[in-house]
Amino acid sequence: MLPIMYSLQHCPYAMRARLGIVMAQQQVMLRAVTTKNKPEEMLAASPKGTIPVLVLPNSRVIDESLDIMIWALQQNDPEDLLHKDAPNDLPAMIDLVKRNDKNFKPQLEIYKKAKRFHQKNEIEERQKCEIFIAELEQRLTTKSLATGGEYFVGQKPGLIDYALLPFVRQFSRVNRPWFIQAQYPNLRAWLEAHLQSRNYAKAMAKYPLWLDEHEECLLGGF
Repeated sequence: MLPIMYSLQHCPYAMRARLGIVMAQQQVMLRAVTTKNKPEEMLAASPKGTIPVLVLPNSRVIDESLDIMIWALQQNDPEDLLHKDAPNDLPAMIDLVKRNDKNFKPQLEIYKKAKRFHQKNEIEERQKCEIFIAELEQRLTTKSLATGGEYFVGQKPGLIDYALLPFVRQFSRVNRPWFIQAQYPNLRAWLEAHLQSRNYAKAMAKYPLWLDEHEECLLGGF
């Protein structure tokens, strides 16, 4: 029996979880759902009703996207995204993810709304987002100068790349013409490389709605 994961196609948290499953080469039965009609099975497993939700064969429920990533990579981590030989890296990566989720993501929603409704404070709200974006650019720049690689924490790519990818992608799409000429060349290159990767394509494959067809689709694996 395989784990079951409830997922939403364009939710950045669900994207994060799917990326973790793909990078760990794990297999789950994916149930694509919608926020407007959440299945009773999902709500029974996780009453808070947020997505993603992973239900393991032993009935354990994991309903935080970062925890799903870590669980998957603890089963199998072929690219050492948890940086097992650098014990200080994982706490640093988790801290950066939590800052993204607690501070950057809420501000990103404000910026998206300002852009969507042509509000006068659009630039101001974008600049608040840029505090975090500029830090990511600086991290990439520093690592690139030191080692020739582009990654955020430690001496190689890690979990953090895939945990932040859906959110940086969202930011880049709010005002695409502005982003492609902004002073974030390393972040743009990092983003484009990930968006063109085979693993991203696997994680973003579109599945039929489980509510409509009650079909479980296989995600992940070798």
